[in-house]
Amino acid sequence: MTTKPMKIEDKLFLDRFKVDTESHLRLVDGEKCVKECEGQPCLYLCPANVYRLEVDRISVNYEGCLECGSCRIACPLLNIEWRFPKGGFGIAHKFG
Repeated sequence: MTTKPMKIEDKLFLDRFKVDTESHLRLVDGEKCVKECEGQPCLYLCPANVYRLEVDRISVNYEGCLECGSCRIACPLLNIEWRFPKGGFGIAHKFG
């Protein structure tokens, strides 16, 4: 008997989040993201879809962040301030 590989959505369901009221992600200059950033890679590289393009800005939904740091590495303008959440908050991965 073979088992099917899990879809990313199923794997993310196993994770648990303890959300802080204060975001650990911040856009240094939100207008810069919309006006100057070509291609806006944060919208596509974040595995948790934390960044979303609104009409005239990019929203940051930090509550589902996987804390991988991809966004700050991918940002060509170095416009994302990223730090780990305060102690006791953030993601808890469940294996098995």
